[in-house]
Amino acid sequence: MSQQFLKKTPFHPRIEALNLAHSWERWQGYTSASLFYSEDEEYFSIRTGASLYDVSPMIKYRITGSQAGQAVNRIMTRDIDRLKPGRVAYSPWCDGKGRVIEEGTIFRFAENDFIVNCAEHQLNWFEASAWGFDAKVEEVTEEIAGLALQGPLSRKLLEDVGLGEAAALPFFGLGRFEFEGAKITVSRTGFTGDLGYELWIEPEHALALWDRLMAEELRRYVKPIGGQALNRARIEAGHILVNVEYVAANKAVRESQMRSPYGLALDWAVDLKKEHFNGKRALVAEKERGGPSRRLVGLDVQGRKSADGAYLYDGKREVGQVTSATWSPIQKRNIALATVEARYAQPGTQLDAEIYYMKEITHGKVDAKVTVVEPRFYQPEHRRA
Repeated sequence: MSQQFLKKTPFHPRIEALNLAHSWERWQGYTSASLFYSEDEEYFSIRTGASLYDVSPMIKYRITGSQAGQAVNRIMTRDIDRLKPGRVAYSPWCDGKGRVIEEGTIFRFAENDFIVNCAEHQLNWFEASAWGFDAKVEEVTEEIAGLALQGPLSRKLLEDVGLGEAAALPFFGLGRFEFEGAKITVSRTGFTGDLGYELWIEPEHALALWDRLMAEELRRYVKPIGGQALNRARIEAGHILVNVEYVAANKAVRESQMRSPYGLALDWAVDLKKEHFNGKRALVAEKERGGPSRRLVGLDVQGRKSADGAYLYDGKREVGQVTSATWSPIQKRNIALATVEARYAQPGTQLDAEIYYMKEITHGKVDAKVTVVEPRFYQPEHRRA
């Protein structure tokens, strides 16, 4: 695709030089690497070494003011009052009918100082939801460059470059540190399901950070990765993606495209005991009805043919569809995320998948057996260690 009119992130000069495949994709108006050289090699740098992925295009909102905490708590389904400064929380946010608009991470730096990270633009919704509170919402996307450092050697790499305190952060911890004359924010977060961190720095210091990390390439097996390898890892981790597992409630054109947090297997991220938040009444009613009509599940798929987009059947009746699928090299099995009718969401349920494929100029269809499983396929112990 043409990159002529897309913006470039602060890391782009280094990424462009290393992108041997010349494979790019669009991410919120930015040029983002899809593939550098080999999806398999990039994937294994996540699972066996250390990997770098440019997350600068992620949309970032700073929320401040004497009632910022109350405003954020009104927006999110999680109880933000329980989130201490120096910690990160993951949460969805909903419209008034309890349907997910998006989900993301909330960084709490101080009592009334937050940054919300998400994939889609949310300024209008956040400002409308914060109306009446002494809270200011401002987009700071271009003020912060970001790198995701992921993999079992990511902690050792941070120690090697002088960020030992950051390396010691607990799971979902957050801190600001000195780094070679600059200030860097480090969060113990990521999208791969592995041990990992996200590094946030002012754009003018971005290339120095990249160069320092990549100087350890031979000793610590740190490699840049593109979106293809990241997507495989995020499916293994069971992480959902907006416009893939669901369509944002404020953009969907059909009711069937929308999901509640319960329909996305995010029951644990909804706190109905806290004070009113957007969508609470609808979520209470949904729970009283016995839950959603459709649920997100994981699937074990027979064979090695990718089930991406496959339709699922109980006998001859369609009961669901695969939203994301991949071959898991580390587990040696074919896996998928899917949405199915609620009565088929119990682990152990067996269904039939109708998989369509295209290879060069030929196409065809194969049938495969699938088994419903929990959607967290890969959760290594070292992720939280």
